[in-house]
Amino acid sequence: MRAVQVTEFGDRDGLEVTDVETPEPDAGEVRIEVKAAGINFADIMQRRGHYQGGPTPPYTPGLEVAGVIDAVGDGVGREVGDEVVTMVDGAGGYAEYAIGDAMGLFDIPEGLSFEAAAGFPVQYLTAQNCLHEWGGLEAGESVLIHAAAGGVGTAAVQIAREAGATIFGTASTQEKLDKAASLGADYTINYEEDDFVEVVKENTDYGVDMVLDGVGGETTERSLDALKEFGRMVVYGAASGTPGRPSTDELLFGNQKVIGYHLGRGLQRKPMKVLESVNELSDMLAEGKLEVQFDRAFDIEDVADAHEYVESRQSMGKVVITP
Repeated sequence: MRAVQVTEFGDRDGLEVTDVETPEPDAGEVRIEVKAAGINFADIMQRRGHYQGGPTPPYTPGLEVAGVIDAVGDGVGREVGDEVVTMVDGAGGYAEYAIGDAMGLFDIPEGLSFEAAAGFPVQYLTAQNCLHEWGGLEAGESVLIHAAAGGVGTAAVQIAREAGATIFGTASTQEKLDKAASLGADYTINYEEDDFVEVVKENTDYGVDMVLDGVGGETTERSLDALKEFGRMVVYGAASGTPGRPSTDELLFGNQKVIGYHLGRGLQRKPMKVLESVNELSDMLAEGKLEVQFDRAFDIEDVADAHEYVESRQSMGKVVITP
């Protein structure tokens, strides 16, 4: 089968499409004919060698796939032909076939294409858990969502909207700001032109109740200035390439919390906490309360272009690979 391999850590030149042996499912596993594989910034961080605990070359990247079950291992209560979406353990999704744990399969929500479904697990579980299970968002609170037109950002804006929150969203272009506004952001901020801390302070009494930060670097540090006393910031990534290093004295005197969220580790250690909202999210997607923001699909042969598209921050919503 065709699969992408990262041959060495570094830039996109390390991505190579090659022929590898088609995998066979073990007990408790299924093999999925991949129709769409989601691209996440974690894939890029892994490729660069900046991902703690990530795979080492050569390996096939890709953390989530949508497709059709074409083989099942022993003890699996699934049928060949079932249309499913799942997260892949560690990597392996950029391929014509991928192996998935039968316990971690989700039925594709009604009405979703394979391409849109591939944007469901990582982005929507991350957004839901950061806002609710980890962050404890309540109706009437305010939240600052960085990269509000990105994959997790577009999911978070919609989920926060449904929760009755006041939403501040940052992005880098007017087109992205318009996207965030159309999904429910009350205040949109071009972080390249305006100081998001000043905008927050101008439009709140004391700052926001919560910040969602997947950017890291200076954004993390500045976000504490936008956070009210007794507020909390949930960090789930470092798309800037540099981890944020919040000042502990600010946390101390502000009685603020910084909460870490990592989907993969969460699934390993507390899977029920991570997955308990899957049915609720699926229902909201089926009812049209939430909508996966699908951007575009790239053929597997164009995987380097797909990574460049995401790395250069051109994307709005989900980008996928189609084998």
